[in-house]
Amino acid sequence: MALIVITAIIIYLVLMAWTWQSLGFMAKTKKVIFMVIGIILMYVITLFVFQMTKGGIIYENPEMQKGIQNILVAIFTGINGIIIMPQIARIWDKIQEDETKKEILGKRIIILIIVFIVCLILESNYMKDTQETILRMYQGLGDVP
Repeated sequence: MALIVITAIIIYLVLMAWTWQSLGFMAKTKKVIFMVIGIILMYVITLFVFQMTKGGIIYENPEMQKGIQNILVAIFTGINGIIIMPQIARIWDKIQEDETKKEILGKRIIILIIVFIVCLILESNYMKDTQETILRMYQGLGDVP
């Protein structure tokens, strides 16, 4: 469990540092607001993915499901944030600084959304497999890959 917590801390530190740097010369309070809103959005999206993938998985008790949900959503929120937030921050910074044409930024946003959707699809498969593997390990049913 300590390894999971350390991994999550590292993921969030990387997320915050990369996003902070990508926001350029924006005021510190605006950077903090951007990151808080971004992490909340990533949490909601990741929680939604978890809720979609838990269908068909039978947990022995609600506490077990809640524990697995908390761990997976915490880790994947950070991973999703690393995938999307620094890129959105960079785009946001360029919009604020009027450095790039809005048409080019629009194309970048569309590409980013497509990449993120593909990542969410892959993540949902991985998350479902991870839940099933954790349950098999807990129940001691056969070999666990």
